[in-house]
Amino acid sequence: MNSVDWLLIWNIVYFTVVGLVCLRIIYDTGSTSKTLAYLLLAIFVPFVGIIIYFSFGINYKKRKIYTKKLVKDEMFLQKLEHRVEAYSEETLATSNEKVQGYRELVKLLLNDGLSPLTGRNRVKLLLNGEEKFPEVLQALRDARHHIHLEYYIIEDDNIGNQIKEVLIQKAREGVQVRFIYDDYGSRSIRKRYVNELRAGGVEAFPFHRVRFLLLANRLNYRNHRKIILVDAKTAFVGGINVADRYINHPGESKRLYWRDTHLRIDGPGIYYLQYLFFCDWNFASGQLLPPHRRYFLAAPLPDGHAPVQIAASGPDSPMPTIMFSLLQAIYLAQEEVLITTPYFIPGEGILQALTVAALGGVKVKLLVPGISDSALVNAAAWSYYDDMLHAGVEIYLYQKGFIHAKTMVIDEAVSMVGTANMDNRSFELNFEVNAVVYDTHLSQQLRDIFYQDLQHASKIDLEAWRQRPRLKQFFEKLARLLSPLL
Repeated sequence: MNSVDWLLIWNIVYFTVVGLVCLRIIYDTGSTSKTLAYLLLAIFVPFVGIIIYFSFGINYKKRKIYTKKLVKDEMFLQKLEHRVEAYSEETLATSNEKVQGYRELVKLLLNDGLSPLTGRNRVKLLLNGEEKFPEVLQALRDARHHIHLEYYIIEDDNIGNQIKEVLIQKAREGVQVRFIYDDYGSRSIRKRYVNELRAGGVEAFPFHRVRFLLLANRLNYRNHRKIILVDAKTAFVGGINVADRYINHPGESKRLYWRDTHLRIDGPGIYYLQYLFFCDWNFASGQLLPPHRRYFLAAPLPDGHAPVQIAASGPDSPMPTIMFSLLQAIYLAQEEVLITTPYFIPGEGILQALTVAALGGVKVKLLVPGISDSALVNAAAWSYYDDMLHAGVEIYLYQKGFIHAKTMVIDEAVSMVGTANMDNRSFELNFEVNAVVYDTHLSQQLRDIFYQDLQHASKIDLEAWRQRPRLKQFFEKLARLLSPLL
C-alpha cells in the first residue's frame, strides 16, 4: 500500500472511533451541558478529548460500582423506614416554630435518603485546624469502644502522624479502629503510613484503589467525605482534611492562611454518619460489617438543643441529594442567604435559585476565594458572576488567604456545614456529606463568622467587573464551556 491508502485507512478508523465515542457520550451522559462539553472535546481535540472522556466521563453510576444497601431483608427495611419516619415526625412536632418552617427540607432528606431528623444534639463550631485538631485528638484519646475515620486527605506530616500514633495506641488498648482513606487524595500515606497503622492493629482500607496514579480512571469518583466517629456518641464533620496546612500558627506569616470550618456533633445526630461509614466500610474493605446496635447508642442529650439531619450523596445516590437540599433551603429563605464556598460552578439550578431569591428581595451574599488554587476553576466561576451581580447578589473575594469552608446560613435559622463544594463534581461525581443544623444559636455563630470574614474580603462592583479586559472575559467564557467537567 502507498501512503495515500494508509492515510485513507487511518482516517476511516479515526472517524469511526470518534463516531462510536460520540454515540456513547450521547447515550451514557445524562446532563445536556456535560454531553455537549464531552462531544466538543471528542470532536475538536483529537485523541486527548477521547482520553479525557474515558478517564473522567464514564457514568459509573449506571455501572453499579457501589451500593449502600446495608439492610438486605426487605420486611425489616420497611419496618425501619416506618420507624425513622415516625421518629422524625415526632422530632419535628416537638421542635420550635422556626424548625417547623423547614418541614419541606426535612421531608426531602427523609424521603430521598432516609436521613432522620434527630433532636437534642450538642453542636460545636470549630474554626480552622487550630480549633479542630485539639478537639479531635482528645476525643480519640477518650475512645473506649471504637473509632471510625473516613477522610479524603490525610497527609504524612506532623498532625497526620499525631493522629496515627493515637490510633495505634487505642488499637493496642483494645479499641476497634477502622480507617477509610481516599486512595487518590491521601496518596502520600499509601505505603509506609498505612503499613504502620496496620502493623499497630488498625484496620485500614483505601476507597476505590488507584492502581496507577497517572492513569487513574476514577478521579471523578472520589470519597471527599471527612468523618470521625467515636464510641457512638461523638462525630466530627466538615471541610477540614488532616494536614498541617490547615493549621495557622500565630506569628507565621510565610504560609498561606487557611480558613475552614468544621463541626463536632454529640448526640443522635451521628446516627446517619455512622450509617454512611458502615456503607463505605463494607464497600472499601470487602467485609460485611453488620450495623450492630452497639454502634447506634447515642441518646438525646439533656443539654442538647440542636436538631440535626445529614445530607449525603454520591455516585451511589439515585438523586443529587446535597444539591436538592441546597436548592430547597434557598427557596425557603425569607430574609438572607449566606454562602461560603471555595469552588463555585453552580450549574443552572443553583444559579437560578440564587437569582430568584435575590430578585425576590432576599439578601444573598456569596463569599469565594480571591486567592485560588486553580486558575481554570476560578475563571469558570467568574463567568457566572455578571448575571448574579445584575440580579442583586453580593459577591465577595476573600483576600486574607485561601477560604476552603463550605457553609450556608439561611435566615439565622438553619445552617449547613460539610464537605460539598458548589460545583458539579460535588453534586454528581464525588461522595460528599453535609450536616444540616436547624438551630438559631449555631446559625447566629456562623452568620457572625461570615461577616467577620467579609472584613478580609473585597466586594465586587458590577460596573467595575464589566470593565474587565475583553480577553479575560473571553477566557472565562471558554472555561465555562468546560464547567460541567471541572
